[in-house]
Amino acid sequence: MLPALTGAPDPAVAVLLSVLLVFDSSGRGRGSFGGRWRFRDMPAFCAYGDGGCLVSAPAELSGLFCRGGAVQQRKRALVAASAVAAAAAECVRAAKKQRQLPLPSLDALPDECLFEILRRVPGGRGRGASACVSRRWLALLGSIRASEVAQAADTPALPDLNEEFVMEEDEDETPAVPCVERVLEGKEATDVRLAAMAVVAGSRGGLEKLAVRGCHPTRGVTDQGLSAVVRGSPNLSSLALWDVPLVTDVALAEVAAGCPSLERLDISRCLLITDKGLIAIAQGCPNLVSLTIEACSGVGNEGLRAIGRCCTKLQAVNIKNCANVGDQGISSLVCSATASLAKIRLQGLNITDASLAVIGYYGKAVTDLTLTRLATVGERGFWVMANASGLQNLRCMSVTSCPGITDLALSSIAKFCPSLKQLYLRKCGHVSDAGLTAFTESAKVFENLQLEECNRVTLVGILSFLRNCSQKFRALSLVKCMGIKDICSAPAQLPLCRSLRFLTIKDCPGFTDASLAVVGMICPQLEQVDLSGLGEVTDSGLLPLIQSSEAGLIKVDFSGCKNITDGAVSSLVKAHGTSLKKVSLEGCSKITDVSLFAISESCTELAELDLSNCMVSDYGVAILSSARHLKLRVLSLSGCSNVTQKSVPYLGNLGQSLEGLNLQFCNMIGNHNVASLEKKLWWCDILA
Repeated sequence: MLPALTGAPDPAVAVLLSVLLVFDSSGRGRGSFGGRWRFRDMPAFCAYGDGGCLVSAPAELSGLFCRGGAVQQRKRALVAASAVAAAAAECVRAAKKQRQLPLPSLDALPDECLFEILRRVPGGRGRGASACVSRRWLALLGSIRASEVAQAADTPALPDLNEEFVMEEDEDETPAVPCVERVLEGKEATDVRLAAMAVVAGSRGGLEKLAVRGCHPTRGVTDQGLSAVVRGSPNLSSLALWDVPLVTDVALAEVAAGCPSLERLDISRCLLITDKGLIAIAQGCPNLVSLTIEACSGVGNEGLRAIGRCCTKLQAVNIKNCANVGDQGISSLVCSATASLAKIRLQGLNITDASLAVIGYYGKAVTDLTLTRLATVGERGFWVMANASGLQNLRCMSVTSCPGITDLALSSIAKFCPSLKQLYLRKCGHVSDAGLTAFTESAKVFENLQLEECNRVTLVGILSFLRNCSQKFRALSLVKCMGIKDICSAPAQLPLCRSLRFLTIKDCPGFTDASLAVVGMICPQLEQVDLSGLGEVTDSGLLPLIQSSEAGLIKVDFSGCKNITDGAVSSLVKAHGTSLKKVSLEGCSKITDVSLFAISESCTELAELDLSNCMVSDYGVAILSSARHLKLRVLSLSGCSNVTQKSVPYLGNLGQSLEGLNLQFCNMIGNHNVASLEKKLWWCDILA
């Protein structure tokens, strides 16, 4: 017997009983579904309980469900069955809809509640796993400051049902490696990447250095991504933003507020950053020691003035191609940081002689000065800068494409900058032999002179310079100087420069054998010689240089000297084989296996050998391989068409010392041979 039912029955039960009640007295019935049911051992339906209807039913079916109701005619029963079936279908649809309702989820919580939950997640592993749930969770985790996580550590944690398992896992967990430096480049630079980086780094103490170089073309870095890093890295000391056009002053304000220990800031081509952002940095980061701003059109004098006023420890400033930076900004910056500013680099600015005068007077701590493309600075500016006598500690000076640097300016610089040791002049068309002569007479501790595309300087001026240079002069570099040509007659008294150790004469087409022979005679203590690009030099000009070197050559570069033959190389290695460490013969098309035989016989210290585009063959490679005393670290055979697959076994026997092997454009060596070579020389970096 069924138990008595009281109260309001369940709707599903009511519908089921409604269907079951539609049958005849013999236990057979037909529903509106077209099927037939057979019920056995079922008692006759009657009222259970204390009287009344068993279930609620529509009005037209009340006679079927009430006590004492008689069985109606068959036609009326079929109509009732159809109504019951419709009610049953509606109930099924309601049940399905109820099952499809979303289950309770943390995502239903507002951001404030979810923030409070996530900041209490213990450990870096837990926060990292939480960051993988969704972008919303990642963004919220990225918005948690390191101080807020530390406060959460003091909050009592809820009991963990998996406490025993977690503790066992933590026992074997190794300490997290701190995240010191991260670099994002190109398409990798997005807000999502920065947020994920912030979550991971935040669990390990935060980042110390961050560089973002470029960004994704459609999902680039914005203020949100940078703010996430700042919140998780309060100890950030170095920040570089290159080509990040969506970052604004808001991000710099976040950096200023959250990273008071910032020491280095490098901003390049960030068009939305203005003086407002720099002022925030100046006020929030007083420990700033290095500032680089390039191609930021929104930055002007006000920002630099604030930096100079607030950042009293500033040591290096690099301002390039900022159209709104003028004399006021540069002058204010230099005046305010006169006690600490050691390195100044100015390029492509609309400054005049006034800025250079301020640098000359207030640059008492300046040791490195670089001036590039200052079109509105004249000779007077350089002269006043030198005569102000403030650059007493200047050691290195570089001037490029400045029309104001003349012979008079050069002479004043040498006279009033007594500590100057290095001078680099590039595209200075007003400097001539007279200026070099006057310069060398006053520069008493000068060590290094580099001239590039200074076409008024001739070999006569160079010889005069060498005659009068100080005993500490060690390096001379002449690059693309069209005035360096053979002289008709050598001076009656050739200078002797025993202090010169490093000589570079590169891409000077007028420099030939006669000039090289003169240089070899006056510089007997050379250690490093770079003659790359001197296509007119032959063995006859090179031999006097080789024979006159008393100290022993260590590094030689004859790249592009297409007229040098095996004879010069053989003489070189026989005379200096015990001291040579690097030899470059790239593009010397007359070099053959004979030179490799001489190298294998005489060189004991050679570590780097460049034979790119030479006429060496498999036989020469075999010779190198057989020289057991030769411990090459780098070998280049790029473009050697005579080197084939026969060289592969010999290359594999070059020894454990080989670190780099260049086989690019060696078309006779197949890819499968390169693959086998990579397996054998697994420790070596092979380019093919």
